[in-house]
Amino acid sequence: MLINLSIKNYALIESLSVSFQDNLSIITGETGAGKSILLGALGLVLGKRADSSTLKDTTNKCVIEAQFSIANYHLESFFNENDIDFENETIIRREILPSGKSRAFINDTPTTLQNLQSLSEKLIDVHSQHQTLQLSDVNFQFQILDALVNNNAKIESYKRGLQLFNKLNKELKELKKNQVIAQEQYEYNLHLYEELEKASFKSNEQAILEQQLDKENNIEEIKLNLTEAQDLAVNEEIGLQALLVTFTYSLNKIKTFASEYKELYERVLSLKIELDDIANEIENLNENIEFDPSELEKLNNRLQLVYNLQKKHNVTSIDELLVIKEDLSVKVDAVENSSAQIKAKEKEVNEVADKIDLLAQTIFKEREKAIPVLIKKLETILSNLGMENTRFKFNIKHTKSYFSNGKDELHLLISANKGVNFGELKKIASGGELSRIMLAVKAILSEYSKLPTIIFDEIDTGVSGDVSQKMADIMHEMSSNMQVITITHLPQIAAKGQQHYKVYKQDINNNIETKLMQLNENERIEEIAEMLSGKNISKTAIEHAKQLLN
Repeated sequence: MLINLSIKNYALIESLSVSFQDNLSIITGETGAGKSILLGALGLVLGKRADSSTLKDTTNKCVIEAQFSIANYHLESFFNENDIDFENETIIRREILPSGKSRAFINDTPTTLQNLQSLSEKLIDVHSQHQTLQLSDVNFQFQILDALVNNNAKIESYKRGLQLFNKLNKELKELKKNQVIAQEQYEYNLHLYEELEKASFKSNEQAILEQQLDKENNIEEIKLNLTEAQDLAVNEEIGLQALLVTFTYSLNKIKTFASEYKELYERVLSLKIELDDIANEIENLNENIEFDPSELEKLNNRLQLVYNLQKKHNVTSIDELLVIKEDLSVKVDAVENSSAQIKAKEKEVNEVADKIDLLAQTIFKEREKAIPVLIKKLETILSNLGMENTRFKFNIKHTKSYFSNGKDELHLLISANKGVNFGELKKIASGGELSRIMLAVKAILSEYSKLPTIIFDEIDTGVSGDVSQKMADIMHEMSSNMQVITITHLPQIAAKGQQHYKVYKQDINNNIETKLMQLNENERIEEIAEMLSGKNISKTAIEHAKQLLN
């Protein structure tokens, strides 16, 4: 419930702080005294947008604080989800700076307007005069029905399912769209892929091929030099092998005379062994080397294939061609496997659809059960409010379409008098009748919802006399389950409150300010008497006021 409202530097309010209690509280005041200013300030802490035009003194910031007692309303999850400290008495603060920027806080933790709005929906219902138009809103009508049968948990589950259903449907459409696009390029991509697959390139193949081709193109020069090298090695007279034998023999004769001679001998001997091995290698290479036109042609063709495909794909290496091949493989597979993917996704969509269809059917059946109960309650309350001939008809139909709260269409029709055909609410009911219907709806909802506080802003518009007394009784009864704050201009309603506050204007040093005070018993008598007879209060009005209060 709302415990305290503090307002500084807002519109005509310099500084104001008011404490509220449970049960029924009444706010009265002359037209233009500033009752709407109070609601405007409260609206800011509940998440409505503001700008610097709301500041009384444009050089200072506006600060509005609302303190709520929330211990019994199971709101801990909201605070945990938004990383805000939970307090049994929670303070919401809104600051409007002269620049027009605003800041919002919950228990001194900075927060967003969206969070304020989310929290305020769980704390308070402010019913202003224009909100009677809600009665014609089909979503509001559904809220009434769903509250009677406690459909909220099912609807939340349905909404989560619908969110998943829409996500999967979007993915399915994307798969089908991609399939169409990919299909158009499939044949070409398949040709490119098969061309690269047939080539069977290896990562370092190009360098090897180019080296082999270079060898084949210079085979004669290679053979000539190998022959010359072989002759230099094995020639019996001047060959390196013969000379090295003589060289070795000379050192062999002196190797025993000193260690350094022996070391030289061993080194030359190693050199001779290496030279013999090289000579044999040259001989083998020379014997096996020969010009092969077919091998040259094969190498040329293979390298030409490499160069052609590199040019075709605008790359310079086989590694890049291998990357392109892998990418083409993915594109080809995507088309070849897309039908299976689409079928799998369709299966997912259908499974989720079956689940939310079942939920929607349950929600529909519960709503059907709620309709006769709601109609009976509405007609009973309205009968006591002078609308005894009013009849309601709710036409509900289960459809194939998915809506945010189920799959149902709802039409509310009303007949306000005997013999009058049913018609749309906004076309049939007057302003006063709409106010009474809304009060009846709120009274019914108060039995089923756990909303801590409701504020009525002149819901008594268009009614008077005995009807206003009955409306007061309903609000008083509602206040046994929740905090009710009513702004009224009718004395019959004002007299029903456990607490009574008066909004008034005061001229302070030629500066008009809006004030609010709680009235004591004598002040209440005078205020209600003034509401009955005007500024010139008569003894009769005083007596009548006392009777109303008693």
